[in-house]
Amino acid sequence: MFTSILTTLIVAVIGACSSPQQAESEATPEVQEVAQFSGKTELATFAGGCFWCVEAPFEGIDGVISVISGYAGGKEKNPTYNEVASGMTSHRESVQITFDPEVISYSELVDIFWQTFDPTDVGGSFYDRGSQYESAIFFHDSEQKKVATESKKALDNSGRLDKKVATPIIKYTNFYPAEDYHQDYYKKNPTEYYAYRTGSGRDAFIKKHWPELSSDKYTAKSKSELKETLTPLQYEVTMEDATEYAFSNEYNGNKEEGIYVCIVSGAPLFSSKDKYESGSGWPSFTKPIDARIIDKPVDKTLGMTRVEVRSKLGNSHLGHVFYDGPEPTNLRYCMNSAAMRFIPKDQMEAEGYGEFIWLVE
Repeated sequence: MFTSILTTLIVAVIGACSSPQQAESEATPEVQEVAQFSGKTELATFAGGCFWCVEAPFEGIDGVISVISGYAGGKEKNPTYNEVASGMTSHRESVQITFDPEVISYSELVDIFWQTFDPTDVGGSFYDRGSQYESAIFFHDSEQKKVATESKKALDNSGRLDKKVATPIIKYTNFYPAEDYHQDYYKKNPTEYYAYRTGSGRDAFIKKHWPELSSDKYTAKSKSELKETLTPLQYEVTMEDATEYAFSNEYNGNKEEGIYVCIVSGAPLFSSKDKYESGSGWPSFTKPIDARIIDKPVDKTLGMTRVEVRSKLGNSHLGHVFYDGPEPTNLRYCMNSAAMRFIPKDQMEAEGYGEFIWLVE
């Protein structure tokens, strides 16, 4: 984010996230919030370089109520973009996420955050240099600090990155929303946004270090094909939203290391490391491998209001999530065994899931 950005890829390499025609605007952002499930809200505040590129990955995730680009952690009050971008303040470009903890956990948001930038970069982020583009996790309470610290340690130990994580974990002090033209920039100016992501090297870094989770790689079969390949129970659960019997299902008592994948698409859903005995009679997990490939619509059937859990890439029913689980997420992902296939750790590499082994160790 210097003072201009051009639409060509070549110039985008040396440019950053600003818009010359609007750089003087200081309008208060108009943020459209999505419907809430429980009415509870919590905040998460992250800095990862260009705030456009950190904001976009959190948009559209169930449980995320709003994502605002802004400035955090500095001493100056009411900073403007020009002041922050030029290095005249002690603020970092940041995003602040308002989320429903009964639908998505802070732990899941931190997992996603690590995959949006280069957390080993010191002194800036990709082509944006200076303290204003340095990364940070601003924790809002002691539990967030604990979650972020343990997550950072796990990432360091995973060997996924070439260097140690440099992102500091800092106590939250303040956040100032950025000017309106910066909000949802990826929607308003998609050409410039995607040129910047490509030209800066951010997308290449993410592709190199994180597994692909897309419908191209994990393709769901048609219903007619599924009727031929799934058992009647598997089809009823995944395609007709049925529920299998408690305790009398394949994975409730499974304690083996490995991952659980969508039986429809093969997408990785849950790690054995996050599985626990809930006493419910169904396999239960504290969080999914990646919340971005999970849908959580509100389910009002059977005279109750619950949060359904669906495989986004399989467009299939998995189970429900409840706010009665253990720390650190307080969530219980109560899944149907019939909606998943378990892959033992010693078979993950052979079956093409080697990139996820670190999540079960």
